Amino acid sequence: MESLSQQFIEAGTLMFAGMVFVFLFLGILVIFINAVLVPLSKKFPDPQPVQKPTPTKSAQVQGIQPNVVAAISAAVANFRQKHNKE
Repeated sequence: MESLSQQFIEAGTLMFAGMVFVFLFLGILVIFINAVLVPLSKKFPDPQPVQKPTPTKSAQVQGIQPNVVAAISAAVANFRQKHNKE
């Protein structure tokens, strides 16, 4: 039976070799994907988005209408009268 320190050294060496292998494999994969995508992106470019015309100022809402403000104010006043019985 090997000593514990020799087993740890062997485990560390295997771990390091595996990490280097994975790093190299992923690096080569990224380079390969970029090499394939460059010609494809020139042949099939992304479509340009169509810009929608912005609405004019007359089509936009100019704020809250006065009758809505009056209705909300009346409702708040009514609520306060009913619930403020101190």
